[in-house]
Amino acid sequence: MPDIHADTDARNVVTLTIDRRERRNALDSAAMSALAEAIGRVEEARAVRALIIRGAGGSFSAGRDLKEAAHLPAKRALDQHSAWTDVFRRLRRLPFPSVAAVEGYAVAGGFTLAMGCDFVIAERGVRFGALEMKNGFPAAVCTPILARLAPPRIGLELALFGDLVPAQRLYEAGLVNRLADGSDGLAEAVADFTDRIVALSPTAVRQTLETYRAAETMPLDQSLTLGLHLNQLLDAAGSFRDAGQAFAGREGRDS
Repeated sequence: MPDIHADTDARNVVTLTIDRRERRNALDSAAMSALAEAIGRVEEARAVRALIIRGAGGSFSAGRDLKEAAHLPAKRALDQHSAWTDVFRRLRRLPFPSVAAVEGYAVAGGFTLAMGCDFVIAERGVRFGALEMKNGFPAAVCTPILARLAPPRIGLELALFGDLVPAQRLYEAGLVNRLADGSDGLAEAVADFTDRIVALSPTAVRQTLETYRAAETMPLDQSLTLGLHLNQLLDAAGSFRDAGQAFAGREGRDS
């Protein structure tokens, strides 16, 4: 039975479910590779509008399977690290948003995986944490992701101490988009959120993602030039003219 299940709904929203519930969805080498490959397949599917990542059995993920790591040969360990990094490179390349639907625990690599998605929707009782530090080594992939997402003092605290942190605190820090009450509330919140994504123009969503990701690492002056060039391309494609005509038609019907 595969550790990663993929399901596509009528909206063309894909859900990837980590199903190693006997290990709290801890990721071994096979699961890491399967997750990276599944995200790659989703990236290539042109009709997809959004990706949801969740865990089975009431928990998101406990991160790396340390039971396997204790006996992993060096070559396989290097391959595992590459597969894990590929997960985040592929998430970053997606032309549509990714949403982490989190309940239970999202710790160590599970915390990293949630933070690596574009959006996080969490059940109110979730506990997050970079627990690698409790085992005496840094959260090597999570740290650069936190450095990009979090206010410096908050991100460094999360990475350095590895404490279990309630979802409410991450919501207040801007690292969680929505909080929900219970599993049913989480499912409803994720459905509502992805409904809003699906209602948008897929081309405009892709352009926004690409511009936002590029602007994150650019000086403001250069990112404004990027915005200028995108506006010019939109104008040449007739996007503003079409929008103006549609607006005028709506205004005429309403008057």
